[in-house]
Amino acid sequence: MAGHDAMHQSNAGCCQGPVAGLAQTASVRHSTSEARASRFGRTVSRFEAMAEPLHDTGPTGLEGDAAESATTTLEGTFPTRVAAIDIGSNAMRFLAAEFIAPAHYTVLEQVRTPVRLGHDVFLTGRLTDAAMTAALDALGSYQQRMRTQDISQYRAVATSAVRDSVNGDDFVELARTQAGIDIATITGAEEVRLVHQAVRNRIDLGTDRWILVDLGGGSVEVSLVDDRDVYWSVSHGMGSVRLLEELQVAGDEPGRFRRRLAEYASTLRIPAVGRSRRAGFIATGGNIEALARLADAPADERGVSRLPVVVLRTLIEQMARMSYHQRVAELGLREDRADVILPAATVYEQLCTQAGFDVIHVPGVGLKDGIVIDLVDDYARHEPHVERQEQIVLNGAIALGRRFRFDAAHARHVARLALSIFDQLEGVHQLTRDDRRILIAGAALHDVGLFINYRKHHKHSFYIISQSELPGLAPGEILMAANVARYHRKGEPSPGHEPYMALTERQRSRVSRLAAIVRIADALDREHLQNVMEVRVRSDGGSIVIEPLGAGDMLLEKWAVQRKVAFFETVFGCHVRVKEPRS
Repeated sequence: MAGHDAMHQSNAGCCQGPVAGLAQTASVRHSTSEARASRFGRTVSRFEAMAEPLHDTGPTGLEGDAAESATTTLEGTFPTRVAAIDIGSNAMRFLAAEFIAPAHYTVLEQVRTPVRLGHDVFLTGRLTDAAMTAALDALGSYQQRMRTQDISQYRAVATSAVRDSVNGDDFVELARTQAGIDIATITGAEEVRLVHQAVRNRIDLGTDRWILVDLGGGSVEVSLVDDRDVYWSVSHGMGSVRLLEELQVAGDEPGRFRRRLAEYASTLRIPAVGRSRRAGFIATGGNIEALARLADAPADERGVSRLPVVVLRTLIEQMARMSYHQRVAELGLREDRADVILPAATVYEQLCTQAGFDVIHVPGVGLKDGIVIDLVDDYARHEPHVERQEQIVLNGAIALGRRFRFDAAHARHVARLALSIFDQLEGVHQLTRDDRRILIAGAALHDVGLFINYRKHHKHSFYIISQSELPGLAPGEILMAANVARYHRKGEPSPGHEPYMALTERQRSRVSRLAAIVRIADALDREHLQNVMEVRVRSDGGSIVIEPLGAGDMLLEKWAVQRKVAFFETVFGCHVRVKEPRS
């Protein structure tokens, strides 16, 4: 059928798809994943443990194919050495660490390179050739440092500047070909997840909920967290470099720039859920660490400083009266810190005041620390790590859906049924655990477009998902989840559908298989009443047998599935038979 560019043939022998070859590749990839996961027990996680998320809300991506190159499988035992590369808007950072156990490491080396990629991006939308050349030189030096430290396992991420630039993909490709560094451009939600990993390793968050603010050069992420999870997160385009480039006027007197900053930052809002009964206010980023040093803020035995807001306000007023050169000469600030520290301080002060706290906790860790902790956690506790990632995706999808007043019970139920079908047909679909995360998002959010209109709501769902950030998913994976939701009803993929054709051939095949599963799962909850409590799926010769189990005769659900099986049959190349339900 048109649009199904790479349908596959199952190695289970029960279904014959239009294109053979893909199954062999998928089988190799999947068996590799199984071999790795087998060290940690079972290889396939069931959704039952996720059916009711621990938290109702919680936004926290490596793109599917890029993930395999940017995050490499670690081999061997502790001690092990890893590295992190953080390509930010104001600077680049390199961290080499040796772990003796998960979350227990010694810093071997850390380097900060003052490459301001965001300087022109936030004005013109493009990374300049000069900035890219400087960044590539830095990456080359990091590559050499990893060789010197005998490090082969690393993760390199790019944030706001690369993410928001029109030529960011070109830079990523240059980094791969010229510097030998594979970069993943991550979402703000992924930044939050990684920073949270670092913070919880430094501060005992407990079960109380804290406001966590991570301020970079291009954006500021405000989150509600505890030791276990990120409950919600919002991102604002008010990074220190972005504010400087957008609000600074040549020849301006310092006081006027300060007032302009204050008025602009006053538009920041913390959602009401984050303003009541919270344990404290935590801030991360190079600027808040510099501010804590300027204030001589005392640190505890774990290196966490406490910066009183009243002292921060005094610093703001002091710096506002000083010129850039005075901040360098008198305060001892680096040249690439002296200009952005005032915008950053203003944002921190505004958010902490709005949250109702008078002290800022500064843990002295950031994105690069979270990267190495997460990388080693995946190695040491792979299966629990994957399950946490899936839970994060589900929580984030439910949080996004609730913003658009969707039916959360239906969303959870369809996701649970879809994953049950996915797990039972493991030998047929030849998909991976990465696809399982994408399925969670696409299934849970398939109806989110109803907020706009019932008519064409599958297309509205695509738009909402594709324009959102979902924790635990990369930008490319979010687009795949959006396409999965788009094809949960009505028309099938075709060459005339631009968003679908914009995917790679392999991504299109994965989307088609996932969407076919979601169609069946959605049909099983046709009336949003959760009458079908469970579904059994098995192969029987050249057919797939679907047996719904639940309350009543489920005649409507059976009818709905029979109406939706055509796409599934086309994708998997086999006949589908719906078994008479048992009460």
